[in-house]
Amino acid sequence: MIFPALPGVKVYLAAGVTDLRKSINGLSMLVADYLELDAFSGHLFAFCNRMRDMGKVLYLDRNGFCLRRKRWRRTNFCGLIQKRLSLP
Repeated sequence: MIFPALPGVKVYLAAGVTDLRKSINGLSMLVADYLELDAFSGHLFAFCNRMRDMGKVLYLDRNGFCLRRKRWRRTNFCGLIQKRLSLP
């Protein structure tokens, strides 16, 4: 997943487990209800499943919401974050 680096755009990672069967409507309601943020803000909202081997990113594009999905084969999401941040 490659997103353009735009000034002022933040990435919010939803803590915990998310049911990734949800689509744009369900995930945007999670942003509003649980994260208490505005899904129309233009920021990126990332969610991952219980196994941490798949994630979705919700963001607002010029024409409406976009939803990207990624499945990791060799590592899980937590391992990827630890590797990028050099955490123990």
